[in-house]
Amino acid sequence: MQTRVSPGGATGTWRDLLSARMLTAFAMGFYSGVPLLLTVSVLQAWMKEAGVDLTTIGLFALVGLPYTLKFLWAPMFDRYRLPCCGRRRGWLVLVQLLLAGAIAAMGWISPHDQPMLLAAAALAVTFLSASQDTLIDAYRRESLSDAELGLGAAYYVNGYRIGMLLASGGGLILADLTGFPTVYRAFAAVILSGIVLSWRAREPDNDVAGPTTLRQAVMLPFLEFFSRPGAGWILGFILLYKMGDSIAGQMTTPFYLEVGFSKTEIGAVVKLFGFWATFAGGLLGGALILRLGLYASLWQFGILQAVSTAAFALLQHTGPSLPALTAVISLENLSAGMGTAAFVGFMASQTDRRFTATQYALLSGLMGVPRVVIAAPSGWLAQHLGWETFFYASAAAAIPGLVVLSRFRSWLK
Repeated sequence: MQTRVSPGGATGTWRDLLSARMLTAFAMGFYSGVPLLLTVSVLQAWMKEAGVDLTTIGLFALVGLPYTLKFLWAPMFDRYRLPCCGRRRGWLVLVQLLLAGAIAAMGWISPHDQPMLLAAAALAVTFLSASQDTLIDAYRRESLSDAELGLGAAYYVNGYRIGMLLASGGGLILADLTGFPTVYRAFAAVILSGIVLSWRAREPDNDVAGPTTLRQAVMLPFLEFFSRPGAGWILGFILLYKMGDSIAGQMTTPFYLEVGFSKTEIGAVVKLFGFWATFAGGLLGGALILRLGLYASLWQFGILQAVSTAAFALLQHTGPSLPALTAVISLENLSAGMGTAAFVGFMASQTDRRFTATQYALLSGLMGVPRVVIAAPSGWLAQHLGWETFFYASAAAAIPGLVVLSRFRSWLK
């Protein structure tokens, strides 16, 4: 097996794992993950506590639209450069400053008395958070070599998960102690600390000339991508690679309950233990990508994901056995972490450095389609097929993505 060497001369060893570039990717992932649940679960808990009706709480889901529409304004970040800090860091510092202000503003608004004003503030948070995600994705793509993108993605995703965990779990605990307004002010301060990281980070050495007009920034990223011979296959792969996971993942909690596991067992094993298994899988996957390359990693991790999805069917025979649940969750979350690292690294590698922000925003938005659209009929499938056949069918749904992947053998390393 040939070892892939990163620019720093390391070969997937601790030098790569502890490099400044990877630690920066991890920290930026953390700051990306913090705002998300402040406008979802934490906000829902605050509104419920304040006596807001369920219809209004449900409508607040619409404030999340900027996360799927971020490609619409991403061309601005490719086209314009602010006077200080460079093309990526200048925008990042400004966006984080505004984001901290928007989060703090939410803490001063009454959910019961000013729901529309709160919705406007939450929408500002999601718009700025989606912008921060776009800029961090572009920064990571441009600051890492192609060989490092998988490991960098693993660090970023793990940082993101920790940020979400701190904001959701930590935020609710803090709310019990000090109240929700203090939670939002505290996390505004957390985002402000991210400005220090963005200020001190090294601007990527991107010697490729970007677009010179806004029209070019809007049009050229799409024209460049769709002019590639295999553009349709790349989009198809992004839609299909995680399809099996998406279909099965939509129905796992009802399945656990029907098998006979208690909510406490599900929370302890699936949520807490599973989180750390996914975290470990991301790091392991990132390190293996450095040695195996993206193509081999996508194949091997994709097969492992399919096997782990099929393994859920075993719980139908074991019943509510905690050792069996722990084994299945360990395999599923470990493989999911590995697969996500390779998948995110692949998407980053398919962006043109002239239009990194726009193209990555488009591809990452497309990545969410299977979770929302393709997984929608999963409940119907489980009901009509039965649980065992459902999980075997979900595992088989991984095959089309691997078939498309085989077309990349000649050029994807």
